[in-house]
Amino acid sequence: MSRIHFIGGGQMAEAIIRACIAGETLTAGQISVSDVNEARLQLLKAKYNVDTESSQEQGLSAAELIVIAVRPQDDLVALGQTVRQFASPAAAIVSIVAGVTIEQLGDYFGAERPIVRVIPNTLTDTGYGYSGVALNAHAAREQVEDILLGFGKVQYLEESYIDIFTGFGVAGPNYIYYFIESFTDAGVLAGLPREQAWKVALENMLGAVAMLQQTGLHPRQLLDINNSPGGVGMHGLYELNNSDFAAGLQRSVLAAVKRTTELGVKR
Repeated sequence: MSRIHFIGGGQMAEAIIRACIAGETLTAGQISVSDVNEARLQLLKAKYNVDTESSQEQGLSAAELIVIAVRPQDDLVALGQTVRQFASPAAAIVSIVAGVTIEQLGDYFGAERPIVRVIPNTLTDTGYGYSGVALNAHAAREQVEDILLGFGKVQYLEESYIDIFTGFGVAGPNYIYYFIESFTDAGVLAGLPREQAWKVALENMLGAVAMLQQTGLHPRQLLDINNSPGGVGMHGLYELNNSDFAAGLQRSVLAAVKRTTELGVKR
């Protein structure tokens, strides 16, 4: 049974642990966690019964996978020295630290060991959403795929695409949440009670995605099918086109990608 040690027990680490245990990808007995915040360790122990009592050295020495889940501004140099001292050279590093490249991770933890850079999705509890994953030359998919699939789906990428993936894919649910909120408000503005508008918005979103998946048609094809000449839907789309909706969404994605790149440069 493989052992996984989390360095850092914050919200994203907890989300991964929660999803993997709930989906039976991992058992609590496989997981150890270290964190400078004792309250976080107590919470993780109480909620998931993972090992938060072993020392950092004990967790590292037993681990086959080491998940680096700290902040980019934390002392990665000192952390790397600890990992080099106590972890097996064969233990794979799985980093979810924003903006830290594989080359930098190699400098910290040893370029000769397997290193996996992961941009986790934020839909961990649903089983949906893609995590973006880049591997160094020593890492293999088989080393990490089980745990990664435990909290969603995976897209393996060249590292040069990671920033784009972060601003587009990982930030993607934000745009969906914002659209559903705005669409619901539109129903209320038109006169529907909010509860009904909310249910209609969610059902339309789910149904539209299902139609795209089941038919394999392009969205434009379904728009053509759904809208008769001079009809209700076509009038609505005309106003949406005038609102700069598509270009505004595209600018939002580009701004998120730009910010991701900036965070990496600041390291």
